[in-house]
Amino acid sequence: MHLTVIKQLPSTEEIIQAFPLSEKAYENISRDQQEVKDILSGKDNRMLMIVGPCSAWPHEATLEYAQKLKKLEEKLRDQLKIVMRVYIQKPRTSKGWTGPVNQPDPFLPADIGEGIRYSRSLMVKIIEMGLPIADEAVFTHNAKGFIELLSWVAIGARSSEDQEHRIFASAIECPVGMKNPTSGSLEIGVNSIIAAQSGHTAVFNGQQVETHGNPFAHLVLRGGMDRPNYHVEDITKAKKYLEAAQVTNPSIVIDASHDNCKIDGVKDPIQQLNVAHEVLAAMKLYPHLRKLVKGFMFESFLKSGCQKLEKLTTETVDRNGLSITDPCLSWEQTEDLLNTIAQEHAKLSSM
Repeated sequence: MHLTVIKQLPSTEEIIQAFPLSEKAYENISRDQQEVKDILSGKDNRMLMIVGPCSAWPHEATLEYAQKLKKLEEKLRDQLKIVMRVYIQKPRTSKGWTGPVNQPDPFLPADIGEGIRYSRSLMVKIIEMGLPIADEAVFTHNAKGFIELLSWVAIGARSSEDQEHRIFASAIECPVGMKNPTSGSLEIGVNSIIAAQSGHTAVFNGQQVETHGNPFAHLVLRGGMDRPNYHVEDITKAKKYLEAAQVTNPSIVIDASHDNCKIDGVKDPIQQLNVAHEVLAAMKLYPHLRKLVKGFMFESFLKSGCQKLEKLTTETVDRNGLSITDPCLSWEQTEDLLNTIAQEHAKLSSM
């Protein structure tokens, strides 16, 4: 192998013992996973909201955001199932910061051992607050110690065509959102769901295994090639692919960020508001959308916008809730948006 060994990492068991989760919190994760599954299957009429920072950094600002979101979740839980994004892994189009699990201090050399401690500690603290959490499965080989903490997991646009990620989605019990690829192809997006819902023969921990398939794998529309795919015609087209494939629990979550929030090729976090309003308006007009669209994803932090990491130093970076990756909605914008969605959903439920 063309590599250099840097150091031995702590074992998963050591990390779990260092940052244990209470029995009550484990019970909450099981309950939260089931509630998300019930939304996807249509047993629970609430809307699913996957909301939070683009990347879970820095620690203190992420916890402050979690505390605010927990208070809002308590207010809106009759209409919305809110799951906080605690994204510790970041896929890159070419290169760049790959998230706190690899580099907990983006201004110091990568330290995966410290990154694992940072990430597990942060996730445990937020779950113990009573909030369910979500992450993107980028590095599937080191999932233990994290995957069991999640109530929802994403397979990203750069990973959903990869067989290893599809098999991983097939093997886990957690509800999993399969994003359409960066090309924006709805057909390929649905193919990833078929693969995730199917069983596979694979190798796990040196053993030949059969995965059972994940009936709660579902489609996440995030746009592609600088074009959105949240409009009525896009959702209707996706519905036809899902029906043709006879997908179990056919469901769509609208990712209001990424290519769905670009204006002239540039991400505008405020466009996330427009995405939500347009989809909600369409759901009023078209009953088939109400049955299919089960929720939204939003990138949101304490402050609006973002800062460019490559232009920052440890002295100049804003550590008070301004994203160092994708631009986010501010907390105030997020609070208003979720309140509005809850109100609109209550109206939709009475139709």
